[in-house]
Amino acid sequence: MTCPRRDFLKTVPALAAGALLGGDAQATGQARKRNPIGVSTYSFATYQGRRRLDELEILDIAADMGFDGVELLQNAMSDRSPAKLQRIKTHAHSVGLALMGLSTHQDFVHGDPAERQRNIDLTIGQIEFAARLGIPTIRINTGRWNTIASFNDLMANKGVEPVTPGHTEDEGFSWVIDAIGKLLPAAESNGVILGLENHWGLARTAAGLLRIVETIDSPWLQTTFDTGNFFEQRVEQLKTMAASKVPIALVQAKTYFGGGTWYTLDIDYAEIAAILRADNYRGWISLEFEGREDASTGVPKSLELLRKHFS
Repeated sequence: MTCPRRDFLKTVPALAAGALLGGDAQATGQARKRNPIGVSTYSFATYQGRRRLDELEILDIAADMGFDGVELLQNAMSDRSPAKLQRIKTHAHSVGLALMGLSTHQDFVHGDPAERQRNIDLTIGQIEFAARLGIPTIRINTGRWNTIASFNDLMANKGVEPVTPGHTEDEGFSWVIDAIGKLLPAAESNGVILGLENHWGLARTAAGLLRIVETIDSPWLQTTFDTGNFFEQRVEQLKTMAASKVPIALVQAKTYFGGGTWYTLDIDYAEIAAILRADNYRGWISLEFEGREDASTGVPKSLELLRKHFS
């Protein structure tokens, strides 16, 4: 018996909502009215003047601030040993937080098949890493051409970079589609949904991102909806993502109190919330604070903003 991807999507939130609401709410047919809100460890680049807090510290701070969960940035984890992962998992449980996302990095935009395979193997390891922590979805990227070496220069150029000489954009899409397709068995066997983010590279635009996920067409590949990663026609492109048949696995919500690290966007969260409600999105909102203000004040302000629009 097959399960269409939209039906698959509805099954998971329905079970989660039932667990959160309890039997009485299920009996009366009430729907959950608020999105749970988490925070990425990425948001704590500076906290009370300190840099690179340990994940256990962040869990305590996030719980005290009133978040519902935490999304881990894998690249920022200095200790990924099995013992540390178990401590993170049990500590999250003890302070009442869900581990609801894992942000990962990979790069499939390579002409060398061996380099693409290295990144496939890397990402399978990241899927297994998430499964050990009980994390249900990971953020993945397409990677990029890397013809602009400096990330700061890439941001100054609004994420646009030339295609590698001797190759074409169509080749790049075929590499990415093939590579992600090879991840699906691991995603399914581990119960971890891949969320392709509107990041840089070939997913810099909604059209590019949807070209990939709609071609693959698997319930184990969805999207990570980032509110701050479109430079042109941002609202229109976010609407295009939300309207796709491909579900949203996670929303990453950027804020910029104190001015942005690379850029500052004026994001209308009332409008974003309306877009997501129109798509009946009831999943997690994950704060990615990118402001220059200290996280000790910028993150609580951000939570207040998101609660206002998503509660």
